[in-house]
Amino acid sequence: MLESTRDAYAKALLEVGRKNADIVVLDADLAKSTKTITFAKEFPDRFFDCGIAEQNMMSIAAGLAASGKVPFASTFAVFASGRCFDQLRVSIAQPGLNVKVVATHGGITVGEDGASHQGIEDLALISPLPNFTVIVPADSVEAAQAVEAAAKTQGPFYIRMSRSSTPVIFGDDYEFSIGKSVTIRDGKDAAIIAVGIMVAPAIEAAERLTADGIDCRVINMATVKPLDEEAILKAAAETGCVVTAEEHLVRGGVGSAIAQVVAENQPVPMEFIAIERNNAKSGKPELLLERCCLTDSDIEQAVRSCISRKG
Repeated sequence: MLESTRDAYAKALLEVGRKNADIVVLDADLAKSTKTITFAKEFPDRFFDCGIAEQNMMSIAAGLAASGKVPFASTFAVFASGRCFDQLRVSIAQPGLNVKVVATHGGITVGEDGASHQGIEDLALISPLPNFTVIVPADSVEAAQAVEAAAKTQGPFYIRMSRSSTPVIFGDDYEFSIGKSVTIRDGKDAAIIAVGIMVAPAIEAAERLTADGIDCRVINMATVKPLDEEAILKAAAETGCVVTAEEHLVRGGVGSAIAQVVAENQPVPMEFIAIERNNAKSGKPELLLERCCLTDSDIEQAVRSCISRKG
């Protein structure tokens, strides 16, 4: 089954909106793409289209939060993080206001929209900001639960959603918890720590490596901030090598954050599956993933390389 996390966002937003009349939604002339239009149709008095003025949208969201509302502000990840950085930093992060930034179209899988619309630096920009919780759901099930958790939790959130439909990994019994990773598959020879759309290929790579007798642990690190440091260090200690996988630039992303934890506490060989060069192109999502070496085959190769450096 395939479903995009932005579609899950639309459904979850309606659910939390029905339960809490203080929830309001803001968008920047992209409601059809971010899927907030679903909320707008049911709650027109609680929806604000701010036009192509993303910075103003964040400032308005901050004002609404300061007035007791629970604003969800949405636009593409590239705009939410880059164009609005000053507003996020000064108006939302520093005062710790209760604004939920849900950014769709994260990573290179926006495809044909091209490099100008591919948000591949957003985690590096948002994660250092004080008070922000940063989440990258692995599938639609986790995305919906992340939205519900954000609605109930005080403080600023940045949740990164994808445009393309991706495999549904979790079942109805799944329970998302802020700051806690999920070990999808246990293993003793290597650990793959993945986020977002890279979790599914990480599972595929681990399953294929089994044929060669390589036992891989796969961890879904959906909460990028705060990191589940306990799970990271346990994986490093028990497997002896760690591979990270993310749809983001290699510098400043999840891999960098995990590497810092490992280097300070449990140094082991590491490999990083991420975007090496900031020169994304326009093209089909699957071709872009291949071009940027973000496939299950690339993860498999990285695991083999990492294991060869152990000891």
